[in-house]
Amino acid sequence: MKQLSNWGTEMSLTHILVVDDDAEIRDLLGDYLRKNGYQVTGVADGKGMSAVLDHEQINLVVLDLMLRGEDGLVLCRNLRAHSNIPVIMLTARGDETDRIVGLEMGADDYLAKPFNPRELLARIKSVLRRSQVFPENHSVEDTRYIHFGEWKLDVVARHLVAGDGLVVTLSGAEYRLLKIFLEHPNRVLSRDQLLDLTQGRDTEPFDRSIDVQVSRLRQRLRDDAKEACIIKTVRGEGYVLATSVDFEP
Repeated sequence: MKQLSNWGTEMSLTHILVVDDDAEIRDLLGDYLRKNGYQVTGVADGKGMSAVLDHEQINLVVLDLMLRGEDGLVLCRNLRAHSNIPVIMLTARGDETDRIVGLEMGADDYLAKPFNPRELLARIKSVLRRSQVFPENHSVEDTRYIHFGEWKLDVVARHLVAGDGLVVTLSGAEYRLLKIFLEHPNRVLSRDQLLDLTQGRDTEPFDRSIDVQVSRLRQRLRDDAKEACIIKTVRGEGYVLATSVDFEP
């Protein structure tokens, strides 16, 4: 028996897929998100998720970590192997390790249960905003590689390829940060902008966590921080990707 339920019929609406084996949660989220202008499809497991993704245009997936059968981490990893659809992970466990592993598997955000639907709505809006800042006339769907300097980013496999053929794997956080830079080449981005676009949260005064992320990304790119050629520091303002960018289908 197909475990599928739909709310909303207008195909022009942003379509959200909720994957949770708790029917009450699926109904609650479907009701709430529909009232806020979204089309929603709810399924209970990975099989239902695959069926919907095969036949529907989905804009974002809300994915429960603890599912019967394949869990959310496995489903997220499998989805990331062939798609860049944004994913928000839900879990009944507040373990920091779960959060980190979820993000490393490619989730775009993470929310622990129980949660306020208003908070989930805010995170959905933030993640969708971040996923829709691809350069004009380009989209994730029609781009496979992004070339910059001596590097290219495989946006499907989510790894870097150097000019000498070396393949460099990226964590979820590193991929998101690099993608933001590539979407805004030769434009200075402040720390607050980078935090908002990559993590979708308000920043605290003197928050420098983005500096650590930039440092790690520079290491992946073999870009010496003292004489950076790719990601340059603009004193008092932020960072800039100082290279041309080309897109390849």
